[in-house]
Amino acid sequence: MKTEREKMLAGEVYDACDAELLKDLNAVKVLCQQYNNLLPTDFAARNQMLREMLGLADEDTFINQPFYCDYGKHIRVGKRFFANFGLTVLDEAYVTIGDDCFMGPHVQIYTACHSTNPSERNTRREWAKPVTIGNSVWIGGNVTILPGVTIGDNCTIGAGSVVTHDIPANTVAAGNPCRVLSSGLKMAAK
Repeated sequence: MKTEREKMLAGEVYDACDAELLKDLNAVKVLCQQYNNLLPTDFAARNQMLREMLGLADEDTFINQPFYCDYGKHIRVGKRFFANFGLTVLDEAYVTIGDDCFMGPHVQIYTACHSTNPSERNTRREWAKPVTIGNSVWIGGNVTILPGVTIGDNCTIGAGSVVTHDIPANTVAAGNPCRVLSSGLKMAAK
């Protein structure tokens, strides 16, 4: 028989009020509070704490405070990851982010899903879908990425977008809902 955590990570319906899950959620809230209270100039301590909190991070991972997440260990970031102020990640499923990704302020990444039926929703049973972001992606400020989305390599997502579906590689996309505006890479004039 699967644990509620195993169900959660498998994308199955699980009990969000499971005692072990709540214990982990509360432990990470404490870690987030500690991280957010570190001096902004204490880069070494900040990076060390991120490497302990996240499922995968390196010595160049940089997340401006404040930072919020549900579990932390389900977040995997590639090399040279940067996120500006206010990153929020609800990582009930895995969130995988490639190398050289940059995020503007107040980006939100959600994996948790809830029923639209109030009676079902009130049971606190939910499921989760992973989010995958490729290499060399720029996510503008105030972007919301919904459960199950994959954003391909070399994409730019415009500020304020709500990403409800997959975005193909090598595109610029924006809007609510987010849609592809242009394909192919264009180099800025020097």
